[in-house]
Amino acid sequence: MAKERFTRSVQIVVVLAIFGIGFLCGSITQKNAQAQLKELGQTGLQQAGQSGGKAGSVLELGKSIVEMQEHVDGLQKNLNTLKGIKSALGG
Repeated sequence: MAKERFTRSVQIVVVLAIFGIGFLCGSITQKNAQAQLKELGQTGLQQAGQSGGKAGSVLELGKSIVEMQEHVDGLQKNLNTLKGIKSALGG
């Protein structure tokens, strides 16, 4: 009984040691992933836009909404500047 328990303990220690060494070596030599999703996404969107149909229409709508938001943000910035000037002039 004691011999079986000792053998089982040694097996467990060996397995844990192998796992630990592998984990250590893997973490030391691990390289950071560098995703290129932005480039892939832009390529996919361009292809969808060129294909036309519903996907192309949705893409164009999305681009238009983004452009409109940029214009609204610019106008808001100008309004804030004008309000600052007005308050500085005492109005």
